[in-house]
Amino acid sequence: MASSSKPGQSSATTLDVYQELSFIRDQRITLTSSAPFTPSFVIASVSRSSNPAEIYAERVRGRKILLENPIKVSRAKQQLEDQRKKRKEAKKKRAKNKLLMKRRDAKLNGIWKLEKGQAKFELFIPLHHLWMGYMSEILGLPQSSSVSGVPTLKDAPSSVGMHPKLVKADFHGSILTVKQSKCPSLVGLSGIVIHETENTFRIVTRDNKDKILPKQNSIFTFSVPLFSTLPPTYTPDQAFPIPDPNSESVKATVLDMPHLEFDLYGNQFRFRSAERAGKKFKPKETIEL
Repeated sequence: MASSSKPGQSSATTLDVYQELSFIRDQRITLTSSAPFTPSFVIASVSRSSNPAEIYAERVRGRKILLENPIKVSRAKQQLEDQRKKRKEAKKKRAKNKLLMKRRDAKLNGIWKLEKGQAKFELFIPLHHLWMGYMSEILGLPQSSSVSGVPTLKDAPSSVGMHPKLVKADFHGSILTVKQSKCPSLVGLSGIVIHETENTFRIVTRDNKDKILPKQNSIFTFSVPLFSTLPPTYTPDQAFPIPDPNSESVKATVLDMPHLEFDLYGNQFRFRSAERAGKKFKPKETIEL
């Protein structure tokens, strides 16, 4: 279509915006590393210019299109952020060094050493009773419902729900027994746990001996009460009851009452008690020993 020109005005050609693009009709677009899409498209589109390649090199090549306004961070704010990160890293470093110094000082000062007359099984039975009450609370053990005191099958709690709680529980005061070990002299050792580290259990045996049991390449057994050792009137906001020293049950252990027995694989238990409390364990198969 052409437009009529008036006197005194230069003639102009009107373009049809709906006409087909001649430069891509009946042509297949082939893109290579030497001729990528963007320069090929721009050069082909600028058809009315005498030198399309020059226009692309001057106005298009190397330019970046911002899809949104960039976030401007002031220099003062960036300096404050860097200072905050440095203070946080320094605080972590000081806390780590302080923890290492505490362990070192505890070892040098002999905090975990027992005197010759202190390694007695009877001295740690109250700790074991405290642990049984602790297990009764976290596992939600029921009170004995049978009048005769003999447990029945319906009284036994589900052990499936106990596993996630037991792997995060504190074992100070429990009675551990070595079931299997690569060191034959350790098999059969049993006692009350008085100290747990990342790789060992420290126990006091019934014959009043202080023993160190390595967790690696060892399988242990421990027991929890079948019924709650806490009184029926106990509430979580109360302190654990202290057994009467004159009663016959003051020297009783978990092995002297109805109990559930569990196996503990030392290779998968090589964590400190504080680290284990916050660790998420995943069920998986294991090959022992």
